[in-house]
Amino acid sequence: MAVPPSPRPLRLVLPLRLVLPLASALLSLACQRDAEPRILRLAHGLDPSHPVHAAMQEMAERVASRSQGRLRIEIHPSEQLGSERECLELLQIGSLAMTKVSAAVMENFAPGYQLFSVPYLFRDEAHRFAVFDGPIGRELLASSERYRLRGLAYYDAGSRSFYSRDRPVLAPEDLRGLKVRTQESPSAVALVEALGGSATPVAWGELYTALQQGVVDGAENNPPSFHLSGHYQVARHYSLDEHTAVPDVLLIGTAWWRRLSPQQRAWLEDAASASAITQRRLWRQATAEALRAVAADGVSILRPDKRPFVEKTAGLRERFARDPQLADLVRRVEALAP
Repeated sequence: MAVPPSPRPLRLVLPLRLVLPLASALLSLACQRDAEPRILRLAHGLDPSHPVHAAMQEMAERVASRSQGRLRIEIHPSEQLGSERECLELLQIGSLAMTKVSAAVMENFAPGYQLFSVPYLFRDEAHRFAVFDGPIGRELLASSERYRLRGLAYYDAGSRSFYSRDRPVLAPEDLRGLKVRTQESPSAVALVEALGGSATPVAWGELYTALQQGVVDGAENNPPSFHLSGHYQVARHYSLDEHTAVPDVLLIGTAWWRRLSPQQRAWLEDAASASAITQRRLWRQATAEALRAVAADGVSILRPDKRPFVEKTAGLRERFARDPQLADLVRRVEALAP
């Protein structure tokens, strides 16, 4: 019995007059998908009048302009989407694209960030920026990727100094017995304790009430944050001991970073770098304005002798020196000083 031949596969041949419109429609659909803007949500805890927020707005405008609207940044200030810690967690799980945190908080993810908590490390502003913009700064930005957090740029946060409710801090001895709010940073806690205070971690958004109710006796931060937070209304003594210069770090979650094309990454990195330069200019202006404003309101601005503070924190530098990675970073930073 003869085996019938296998049936040939059915081949659909469309006339050219139908193929061309179909191809054009598919291409148009693909282009429409590519043209849909990719929106990166950026959340932070600062007031919209803060220089960092203004720099972020410039970044968003630059990204939108360079990408012709194909990449956009949507900014949510004032802890609208959560606290600093919560925003970090949202980045790690991919629910939020970008945030800004203090480098002190990043110590919990990448130990090298402890560098910025070494007291009296930087000689001046130029020295600080040389570290931010050079190989050391770039290494640290990349060091947290294993924790799904990629650093894009540093926003200058000036120098941190103590402010207090009931008595001024003119020497380390004046901190004895005071409950001083610190960030959630082992190095910040160690600094306050080395100076004789009682370190008390409190979330930034809860600090005004904590000062007002006496939960803490003081805190430490830079002039714009002291002013814009309203903390000067309850803490009437500001002592410019300038113990550390801890920058803010602009972060993107690696989940979102991997979704971006090389071109989109380039747009974002360019805009982030440009916004950091703008932020430094705005920061200088905001610092001068903050000191004028709080002084006009009657806050006592004090400029203590820094030498006792340097001597009292020498043990911290020795502790850092026992860590090979940190000791090497400190040596490299000091080698940059003029």
